[in-house]
Amino acid sequence: MKILVAGELNPDLILQGYEIFPTPGKEILVDDLNLTMGSASAICAMGLARLGNRVSFLAKVGKDPWGEFCTGILKEGGIDTSRVIRDENLKTGLTVSVSAPGKDRALVTYLGAISELEGGDITDEVLSGFDHLHISSFFLQRKLRRDVRSVFALARRLGLSTSLDPGYDPSERWENDLVEILPEVHVFFPNEVELSAITGEQQPAEALRKLSNGRTLTVAKLGGNGCMAFDGGEIVEVPAIPVKPIDTTGAGDSFNAGFIHAWLRKFSLRDAMRFASVCGGLSTQGVGGTSAQATEGQVRTYLNSSTGSFR
Repeated sequence: MKILVAGELNPDLILQGYEIFPTPGKEILVDDLNLTMGSASAICAMGLARLGNRVSFLAKVGKDPWGEFCTGILKEGGIDTSRVIRDENLKTGLTVSVSAPGKDRALVTYLGAISELEGGDITDEVLSGFDHLHISSFFLQRKLRRDVRSVFALARRLGLSTSLDPGYDPSERWENDLVEILPEVHVFFPNEVELSAITGEQQPAEALRKLSNGRTLTVAKLGGNGCMAFDGGEIVEVPAIPVKPIDTTGAGDSFNAGFIHAWLRKFSLRDAMRFASVCGGLSTQGVGGTSAQATEGQVRTYLNSSTGSFR
């Protein structure tokens, strides 16, 4: 499969192992730090490539060391970076992730070039030859956000399937434009917090029913509670795999990669969710979003050993 991921590209500075979470005016110590390739879009792209897909990446970065760092890692991961736009007037964005084993992480992001990709950068010529278009971080990509419905509509007309991960809305306004574009999206990947904020429903099953539009498959990522989807009037649930997380950074993006990989290959919905759950779970066994991403063989080995057989 040939997949285009259009999104943000930035490094993550990961500060790991705190005892007390930082508060204003105080200083804490952490046990370790790592500089890794970050951004939801890029982590998903790396996961897709690791699973054996042909992946190209479209983004804007600055002509600076951070941009070089990120594009270099993508290239090492086998991803085509010829569509990455380097702009000397921009600074590459940066995310600081503060995490501890067994706990969720907090993120602080400088947007920089993250918000500068536009709909006009994703033309029919750019989309030509691809099977699938994935976009992440709807709320961070401020310029692309205003054009994203037309981008997805163009992709549909050209015969591409599409997927979207909204990411968190830092403004916490959760405006209706996200829901309004979903009829143009084939697969939607909110996590539990995003799903609740978007719909106003506290129970994932009710939120999924509320989002149902007859065209979009919504697959909700529920952390330790697994994942859930609404299909054909029925709720489908798959549990998380039993792992002790080292670092949860990018686990949802690795889940997305696993689901897209399986869904494009016509797995059943439940099997695609199981495949994705393993991808997300195994990714937490290393530091950063990409260091422990699984191959297809590793996912199948895990599923066959835990269930006896898989597809």
